Amino acid sequence: MRYLVMVKMAEDVGTAPPALVEAMGTEMQQAFADGSMIDAGGLYPTAQSTEIRMRAGAVTTVDGPFAEAKEVVGGYAIMEARSHEEAVEGGRRVVELHQQHWPSWEGSVEVRRITGPDEGPAQ
Repeated sequence: MRYLVMVKMAEDVGTAPPALVEAMGTEMQQAFADGSMIDAGGLYPTAQSTEIRMRAGAVTTVDGPFAEAKEVVGGYAIMEARSHEEAVEGGRRVVELHQQHWPSWEGSVEVRRITGPDEGPAQ
């Protein structure tokens, strides 16, 4: 099963400490090597993004940044896991690395299963 793991935080959180960058790099290398990580990356700030919205039947395009956003997705990973619990454990590891190497960081990690080509999301 594939999962999308999203790291969410305030956009103005600052630069990650070098120790966290190194620890995350080691963790990601291992996950790529064992096949549990398919893809991962950081995201550019919302000031460099565009959102296409539909409200009341009207489609609009809005360039960032978005004032209403309290937390934004700052990075993502696509993981392969045998169970939801295994995927959650991978997300927990990301938070624990932040706790260890950047204790003042505040944010969250959301873990969501990706549907396969012949299935829809569970209701």
